Amino acid sequence: MQDEKEMRQVYCDCLLELAEKDKNIVVIEADLMNCIKTERFKAAFPERFFNVGIAEANMVGIAAGLSTCGKIPFISSFAPFATRRCYDQIFISVAYSKQNVKIVGTDPGISAEVNGGTHMPFEDMGIMRLIPDCVCVEPTDSAMLRSLMPQIAAYKGLVYIRLFRKKTEKIFEEGESFDLFKARSLKEGKDVTIVASGIMVGRALQAAEQLKAEGIDAGVLNTYTWKPIDSDALVSAAKASGAVVVAENHNTCGGLTSAVTQALCAEYPVPVLSVGVNDKFGEVGKMPYLSEVYHMNVGDIVERCKQVIALKK
Repeated sequence: MQDEKEMRQVYCDCLLELAEKDKNIVVIEADLMNCIKTERFKAAFPERFFNVGIAEANMVGIAAGLSTCGKIPFISSFAPFATRRCYDQIFISVAYSKQNVKIVGTDPGISAEVNGGTHMPFEDMGIMRLIPDCVCVEPTDSAMLRSLMPQIAAYKGLVYIRLFRKKTEKIFEEGESFDLFKARSLKEGKDVTIVASGIMVGRALQAAEQLKAEGIDAGVLNTYTWKPIDSDALVSAAKASGAVVVAENHNTCGGLTSAVTQALCAEYPVPVLSVGVNDKFGEVGKMPYLSEVYHMNVGDIVERCKQVIALKK
């Protein structure tokens, strides 16, 4: 079932609520306020809204400067432009300088659809994870986004929010609470654990149901914060099931697969396989087509689970 509201609408709802309580919250856009739906923020707080045009590096520099004055800037663009295009400015002007800036990158992975390879970020979380002290989070649905936004605003430092822009599959109930730094177990399993994020969470749950029909007990762990990753939850799931499949809408090199395997290798090594983009560029297409191209469907998760179970000693 789809959420009633688009994620971008909920994002702006949250910004308006936060801005009512904190006069230091400001919004900076790179000419995409219509796409991200922050025009309502501009209407409500015109003196706290800045559109810099298609100049993302400049947007980051302005955000860093406003942060030195005590402001809490939320800046946004399509994910490749919010991260890769202005990476040095983020690294030096924000992170190295310990500024308090929140970056929103929209249209993650295959959700960029017909915008194609130039707009399709398979690397954004990977490169942002490399920045010291940068918190990297991918809210699963609108209920989670509502719960996390006040925590993100309150956190002192750089946060990267990987945001699906339109309607997501509804996974959680309105009013549920989430900890920014904890994963959420959706189902425990003794044969295999599917660690999933973003659009892959719903697919992971469907895969678990299919596996159940075949007598395989699969758990599902929603690891929405990729950095710092919840190692305790990962280790607990690995101990319970003895095998892990990571499902991500991202390049498996540098993405959630890399984060999960790094955590497990250090504390509790088990066989790990992945479902995601395997070192490829994006291309034009709708999500069903792209899911086939990059082998990210429910059936791909089911097959990977069977393969990783076979690797258990």
